[in-house]
Amino acid sequence: MRLYIITGEPSGDLHAANLVHELKECNNEIQIRAWGGERLLAEGVDLAKHIEETAFMGLWDVLKNLGAIKENLNYCKDDILEYKPDAIVLVDYPGFNLNIAKFAKQQGIKVFYYISPKVWAWNKSRVSKIKEYVDELLVIFPFEVDFYKQKGMEVTYVGNPLLDEIWKGNFKFTYKSEKPVIALLPGSRRQEIEKILPEMLSVVENYPNHQFVIAATNTFNKEYYQSFIQERNVELVFDETYGLLENSVAALVASGTATLETALFNVPQVVCYKTNWLTYILAKNLIKIKYLSLVNILMDKLVVKELIQNDLNKSKLKEELDILLNNNKKIIKEYDKLSDLLNKKGASKNAAQFLVKSI
Repeated sequence: MRLYIITGEPSGDLHAANLVHELKECNNEIQIRAWGGERLLAEGVDLAKHIEETAFMGLWDVLKNLGAIKENLNYCKDDILEYKPDAIVLVDYPGFNLNIAKFAKQQGIKVFYYISPKVWAWNKSRVSKIKEYVDELLVIFPFEVDFYKQKGMEVTYVGNPLLDEIWKGNFKFTYKSEKPVIALLPGSRRQEIEKILPEMLSVVENYPNHQFVIAATNTFNKEYYQSFIQERNVELVFDETYGLLENSVAALVASGTATLETALFNVPQVVCYKTNWLTYILAKNLIKIKYLSLVNILMDKLVVKELIQNDLNKSKLKEELDILLNNNKKIIKEYDKLSDLLNKKGASKNAAQFLVKSI
């Protein structure tokens, strides 16, 4: 069996790597070529393209890199034809992957989508493309099953892979603090970090009895983060996000998957989002959901505070962080309900078994 897996971002690399591990458990003769990063490489996958060349975020970033994206698409299509896979597995990364799904369908190659595009949040025009080009959807949120079935699509809930990662336990955390730790999760992309991290750092001096620690990504070096930290008493840990969350009393978190991860570690959080104004205005008009955070979306109510664009400032951050540090029992109670909602173990294993059986 020959599979071609495509993801273009760090979170997708993590989930694709876990999927590959389980695929090999199901079939030790399986051959896999993929687009991804270090985690897929660690699973012994033949890497066609590294995510360093593919992770573009926001409208402006995409517009600046249209040439590179087009080149990547052309290369991917040629590579698929040369590799001749039995099936293609797409992992998130919708703008790129739906183009490849169309191409694969034209070539008669079966297409599976694991961690489907968030079309329920915005760009619902993509639903018709998914229905036309994707053979099977493997989703990670329970409500997605009804959403896609109402559109007449084949869809299976396999569980949420974040639960599997967290249940593994034994997370590394190299920094030891005598003070209670407040985690800063500013995202993994340059655009996120440069807009959000300075706002997060603006409140550090107000909490001398706490230690702020940034969850840094290996994509950037210590000097890069230090340019934001400057003289503040803030520590860095690289590639230790789960260890940091396990040892934190509160967190400031960039909107995205990290908000759900933080909730699953029972860490009270403030959700932070800020981008350039063009992207923000367009997103505000396109997004059709009440909330930005996955926690609030899944629970369908305001569980964690969202500070968006102009609201992400020192005054409001301090106000919300004070609340978290002094009274967080209500949030923890809601987190317990969230865990129950997602409670289906073995997402990667379930997805792998489904793929092997279907192919």
